[in-house]
Amino acid sequence: MLIGGLLKFSLIDYPGKVAAVVFTQGCNYRCPFCHNPELVLPELFESSLAPQDVFSFLEKRRGQLQGVVVTGGEPTLHAGLGSFLERVKSMGFLIKLDTNGSSPEVLRGLLERGLLDFVAMDVKSSPQYYCKAIGVMSDIARPLASIELLKRSGVEHQFRTTALKPILGVEDAREIVQMLGSGERCLFRRGTLEGKILDYGFFADKPEYSEEEWSEIVSLYKEAQ
Repeated sequence: MLIGGLLKFSLIDYPGKVAAVVFTQGCNYRCPFCHNPELVLPELFESSLAPQDVFSFLEKRRGQLQGVVVTGGEPTLHAGLGSFLERVKSMGFLIKLDTNGSSPEVLRGLLERGLLDFVAMDVKSSPQYYCKAIGVMSDIARPLASIELLKRSGVEHQFRTTALKPILGVEDAREIVQMLGSGERCLFRRGTLEGKILDYGFFADKPEYSEEEWSEIVSLYKEAQ
């Protein structure tokens, strides 16, 4: 498993828990608004950490940290993810996985093995514009399958949507909310073009929501809470 970084202390990445954050390298999506291109583009990868270095750190933090967040990149691309999580779980830590949902079979296996305590999945856009939002041609049935899997899992989870024009319009937001269904937790975040992102050219004309559009999108997600 390629580990691109370790955040040793976080109060915001695992809701309600003090956690460390492990960042994996590599992603099968190319979302133009991604703020972690150094974890997505192989040419930007820095030297990876050995899993044993992470385990050694966690061993020293037993009783101080409650959980470990594994994020990316996209963690489910790594063949060693299951064994890594088993080791972390055996040390007594809760585990949160951040995923784009593109590997429902991997997600199902991790859930069945009881390795996940919390899952956060990004829902990029409505099915119609999903490939535009992720920057590649891909089988959107896969993230849709992951959504349904999480809804039935009984494991604490959260769906997340980043709002940026032209990736997410009012009707796309409405479709996402309807697709997730009532009672599902959906974290709504307004995207930003500040700082580093993967593809500035995609947003060359810096499109903005009108006040009416933005108000309607916000109201949709408030209703979805």
